[in-house]
Amino acid sequence: MDNNNSRTSSNSNTGIGTIGQIIGRFIVATIILGITAFFTPGFSINNIWALGVAAVVLTVMDYLIIKFTGLHAMAFGKGFVGFILAVVALYATQYFVAGYSISWFAAIVGALIYGVIDYIMPGEQNM
Repeated sequence: MDNNNSRTSSNSNTGIGTIGQIIGRFIVATIILGITAFFTPGFSINNIWALGVAAVVLTVMDYLIIKFTGLHAMAFGKGFVGFILAVVALYATQYFVAGYSISWFAAIVGALIYGVIDYIMPGEQNM
């Protein structure tokens, strides 16, 4: 009986669970990105709409990186490669979002701040 319950719960988590994780990751990314931009010199987000679009872009980039490479673009917990992916993702986002600007140095500092905040945020943000 337990085997049937575990199969049913794993089947129901595949479609809606992924969408829920993406939405949850978007909300967390928006909060973390706003805090990171506030504390990082050389990193500016002009308005709330740019913040929301940037969070969507970062969430999509993170999702695609995970799906195609299996690597997470997070500064902490994923090692040096995750840190480099976080720097590149933060920097590349400026090419997709108007009102978002960041220098390479700010992307490095921002990835550190983003990683620290992401690490201490409650909840599981894995996809």
